[in-house]
Amino acid sequence: MSVKLVNPEGLPKPEVYRQLSIATGSKLVFLAGQVARDADGRPVGEGDLAAQVEQAYLNVATALAEVGGSFDDVAKLTVYVVDWSPDKMAALGEGVQRAAERLGIDPVKPITLLGIAALGEPDLLVEVEATAVLE
Repeated sequence: MSVKLVNPEGLPKPEVYRQLSIATGSKLVFLAGQVARDADGRPVGEGDLAAQVEQAYLNVATALAEVGGSFDDVAKLTVYVVDWSPDKMAALGEGVQRAAERLGIDPVKPITLLGIAALGEPDLLVEVEATAVLE
């Protein structure tokens, strides 16, 4: 595996993400932000944050599979959530967990969570951006 996840001594050790990743592969993949759209571009999970998170994670996995990678190769995620507030954490976690179960992956990665005012289309609640490293 080209990505090793670490929680260094002297930093908090969160259960839901890791503080850093060490990438040793030779091919960097910068994935555009993925949203709740199916393969035909149709909206998924209108008004449902958990469903949109799940679809965005599934889309990340689909894109990585196209270049011979998998979610295991993700070195860093950035998640943008419209109108973020702490009460949305449960729905965010639910969506991640559902995607992880469907994909058979461990979704724990270094992650930056950003609350934003809006995304490119009014029905979108979340966008997930990934950087991956492949051998």
